[in-house]
Amino acid sequence: MQQQTVQQTAEENNRSTVVAPLDPVQKPFVWIGAILSLLLFITIVSVTTFTQGVLFLIGLAFGLVLLHARFGFTSAFRRLISVGNVQGLQAHMLMLAVATTLFAIILGTGFSFTGNAPQGYVFPVGISVVFGSFIFGIGMQLGSGCASGTLYTVGGGKSSMILTLLGFIGGSVLGAYHIGFWRETPTLPAISLAESTGFGYFGGWILQLAIFLGIYGITVKVARKKNPPKMAPLKTTTGLKKLWRGAWPLLLAAVILGVLNAITLAVRGNPWGITSAFALWGSKFIQMFGVDVANWTYWSNNSAPLNQTVLADSTSVMNFGIILGAFIAASFQGNFKPGKIKPGIGAASIIGGVLMGYGARLAFGCNIGAYFGGIASFSLHGWVWMIMALAGTYLALFLRPMFGMKNPNPKDSIC
Repeated sequence: MQQQTVQQTAEENNRSTVVAPLDPVQKPFVWIGAILSLLLFITIVSVTTFTQGVLFLIGLAFGLVLLHARFGFTSAFRRLISVGNVQGLQAHMLMLAVATTLFAIILGTGFSFTGNAPQGYVFPVGISVVFGSFIFGIGMQLGSGCASGTLYTVGGGKSSMILTLLGFIGGSVLGAYHIGFWRETPTLPAISLAESTGFGYFGGWILQLAIFLGIYGITVKVARKKNPPKMAPLKTTTGLKKLWRGAWPLLLAAVILGVLNAITLAVRGNPWGITSAFALWGSKFIQMFGVDVANWTYWSNNSAPLNQTVLADSTSVMNFGIILGAFIAASFQGNFKPGKIKPGIGAASIIGGVLMGYGARLAFGCNIGAYFGGIASFSLHGWVWMIMALAGTYLALFLRPMFGMKNPNPKDSIC
């Protein structure tokens, strides 16, 4: 009996959700989110194309999944480096394995729902990627969220993330302004582990699955050796209500995110991305004050978005969807409760946002476009991004306490 109890306790400790009483549904907010989503969908389809509307709906789905599972990139890296908790990274490996499998099929066959030829995110590896991903790693730990984390927590009601988002936009504009300099720094060509190696997409798929399994095996050994505190389980409920009320298991969310990214690739012709929209929003804003952003190197080859509605930008409409999807999910859970921002947290949020915005422009993307989309596209730069962002996370752990931010501790019961 005692052995059974110990085994049951161990299984419960590995769960990412636990059945517990939930806060009441915030019905007015649910209705506001639903109505705004419907109106925005109708507006997008009316002024642009139906495909843009579909991408908005995909963005809604991303927001729902991210918030329901509290799926983190920032927290996963922080828990890994600080105490050796591997739950988040293991979820990443599952997500990447699902996406890589589907990307291999889509990119290898040219499959598309809309006729847009699919192209992955395969970019050069150079000083800009190394430095950009490193400072992004610092920034996401100070800003308490990555690109996707910033959007879904803004939608979920975390007040400080509004400052992170504003810093993110400012840093993205600054990175776009400086991109001409960084493109002159030493770099290797774009390297695809499928096409550049001669392995093809099937061989590249086998190679990456082997890497994912290798990393997973290492995480198992790390967890056994360090016995780190587990992630705090999220409250959920039972039955069908779990779909809209309770939290979702982390690994289930990983699979869904991988599938949604593949659907995005097959719909718009490119994987999921976030931060290019921030550069667009900020550039359009300062353009209203007479700044000639169209002559910047970043916009010189494609300045059309600067003169169009942001609803014509697929990344922007997906970002709007993420925010609204998270808002609706948080309202169903009764968790949309913005609070006060402490000065230290506010300062860290702005600094972190600027570092992430600047770093994302240099590194050809963020945790989504470079890490998730890059690796799923078989790009070497995605793996470099991961390594350097982890290095930036390590440094950031020494900086966070300066702003009154806590790091996980091995003696904690949960992290």
